[in-house]
Order: sequence, then C-alpha cells, then structure tokens
Amino acid sequence: MTLTVTPALGTQAAPTAGVRATARIVAEPDARGGTALPVLDGEGPFAVRRTRATGSEARVTLVGAMSAPLGGDRLAVEAEACAGARLRIGSAAATIALPGQAKEPAHYAVRLKVGAGAELHWLPEQLISAYGSDLRVTTHAELAPDARLLLREEQVLGRSGEAPGRLTTRLTLRHAGQVLLDQELACGPGAPGGWDGPAVLGGHRAVGQLLVVRPEFAAQLPEPRTLGEYAALTPLAGPAVLVTAVAPDALRLRRVLDDAVRILG
Repeated sequence: MTLTVTPALGTQAAPTAGVRATARIVAEPDARGGTALPVLDGEGPFAVRRTRATGSEARVTLVGAMSAPLGGDRLAVEAEACAGARLRIGSAAATIALPGQAKEPAHYAVRLKVGAGAELHWLPEQLISAYGSDLRVTTHAELAPDARLLLREEQVLGRSGEAPGRLTTRLTLRHAGQVLLDQELACGPGAPGGWDGPAVLGGHRAVGQLLVVRPEFAAQLPEPRTLGEYAALTPLAGPAVLVTAVAPDALRLRRVLDDAVRILG
C-alpha cells in the first residue's frame, strides 16, 4: 500500500480534521477446505483486494487508493483470522509518510486477531518516514493458544539523501491472554536522545522486526543468537521469537529478515 500524503488544498475541509479511515478483513474456513473472506472492506486511502489464493490460504493486498493529508489522520487496519482460517496480508507498495498542513501527528493502528488453530501472515512493504512527517504506529496482535503468526514490520528513516521525520512505533503481542511483548521505538526529530547511536540504530537508516509465533515453540524454543552483524533472534516468554535487525537500507534489511524466516523454517 502506498499512502502518499500531500498538503490539503484550500477548498478542502480544515486540515485539523484529518482523514479517518479503516480497512477491515475477516477470514474464516469455507466448506471446501479453503478460506473465505466474508468481510473485505476499505475506505479512504485503503483499497482492499483479494489476490490469488494458495492452497487453503486466502491472500489479501492493501492498495493505496487516494492521496490524503497526513497531519491529524487516524488510519487503521483490522484483520481477523477466525478459528481454522489461514490468511496472508501484504501491500502493493511502500507506505510513505509525508508532512501535511495540520500540526497534529498522524496515527496508524494495526489490530490483528488470530483464532484457535488459525494462521495469519502480516507482511506489508516498508514504511518510509519522510522529512517533516510525524507518524505514530501501533501494532497489536491477539492470539489464541494454538494460533500461528508471522509478522514483519520494516521502517526506513528518510528517502534517499533525506533526513527522517518523527516516527514512533509500538508492537504488542498478547498470547492466550498474556502479554509476551510490548516494545516501543521512537526515531527522528524530538525522539529521546541516542536513538541513532550505537545502542539503538548505530547510524543505520532501516530497522525491522520479525515476530514468529508457533505452537511447537512451546516444547522447544529456538536458542537466542545473532544473525549476521546487525540482527538478533530473541525467544520470548511463550511460543514466540522476535528477530530485530538494522541495516543501511531497505533492500539489505529485507534480506536479513528473509534469511531469518528461512532459518526458523
């Protein structure tokens, strides 16, 4: 999904109002061993498209349908894989956060729910924080005890040769009612000092997370380890592992996270 943000025109509503839009996706098993999509709705900048399925898995792509001012926007994606369903969600292109006329930050909320025996893959393209933007992203995943999740998030700080905007991301995982992960990262102008220092990004422009939840991890979690020079695999207190990585650019970040998926099988 490409979300291109431009200043509001003089004939539009007051910029402080911002855009309110939600995409909703619900997947459930059909009667033929596959996965149906009884709810597939998008509004505002979201166009939600079903793409070619693979086996029992339903696939959905988020497509940018319009340009909108960024400042003051409140956008959300709500996706649920009901019991026994298999759902894969991606986006057609990167999301680009640009400044708008409104002074308020934009908010982008992702809410994922995975039911008993269900599997959900959340694999959007990169989020690019352009100079002058201010975006707050929250991702919340709620899983049943035997649910499966593959979640990848990638953030790129600034376009080529450009300083980044302000970007705050928060990732929360609840499994069987228990919080296994709740982490927040703030980057760019106004963020707490040291965000680009050696303890956090080390001067790199791209940062990503890969969250994998599998029932079999309850019996044996992968061991903590480094993955190359700038990535680490960390087991969580439950059937889940988190891979965090930094890289000089989006291409190398994707390679690191793809390698992590192959290592985890």
